[in-house]
Amino acid sequence: MTQPRIVSLVPSLTEMLCALGLREQLVGRTGFCIHPRESLRDVPKVGGTKDVDVERVRALAPTHLVVNVDENDRETVERLAAFVPHVMVTHPLVAEDNLGLFERFGAEFAQVPGVRDAATALSLRLRDALDRARARRFEPLPVLYLIWKDPWMSVGSETFVASMLAHAGMRSSIDAAQPRYPELTLAQIADSGARAVLLSSEPYRFEERHCESLREALARHSGGAAPHCATIDGEMASWYGSRAIDGLDYLVGYRERLGRQLDRVAAHGGTR
Repeated sequence: MTQPRIVSLVPSLTEMLCALGLREQLVGRTGFCIHPRESLRDVPKVGGTKDVDVERVRALAPTHLVVNVDENDRETVERLAAFVPHVMVTHPLVAEDNLGLFERFGAEFAQVPGVRDAATALSLRLRDALDRARARRFEPLPVLYLIWKDPWMSVGSETFVASMLAHAGMRSSIDAAQPRYPELTLAQIADSGARAVLLSSEPYRFEERHCESLREALARHSGGAAPHCATIDGEMASWYGSRAIDGLDYLVGYRERLGRQLDRVAAHGGTR
């Protein structure tokens, strides 16, 4: 039986393919597919998630192409589909959708020894992580999750990130009527109703200095107290596939720490 040759254009799913035992079948990846680092060192790069080198992919003669609706350019995917026999389009919107991903990939590559069992094991681990998150029973905390600056951009309530946050008791303050990835003004951030503004480490690499400058800008805008600002690991909040398992546990711990920080801020009269 012919072995699959997989090109993945989705960083989180590249990681999942390796977790399923498909590293030897992975023949191409994007430059953003960086986990697991040592395993991927020798896998050829084919560009970025949106600027894919079509001819480089063609030269790799893949049997399968792994893409995502949000992360990859549709026109490019259609060009690739002209010569790749199997295009696996993904679009998980809630944490539970990972169960479908594990089942789908386990079935698609069932001819590779161990893959179906690995998919079953990932499903069991995810169910356990979901159960742990539900058992924590946090009071819903309105937050604003930022992914970009100049312009400021957030995530809507119908996104995978919002679902992951919700499982850990953090509710996106973006109205459901807004776009899935809305651009925001400073005034909209200040008036969002969020008790905390979370600055993600990706796709924009927010750092503590960005928290400080944003908090000061919000305080100037409002003429007083500003929402609490904190960085958050974007891979843990936004990567689906196998990373979502550890992501749920990370977010539960993050919510606990954030709650304590907000309590300390409140005890000091709203000052950091």
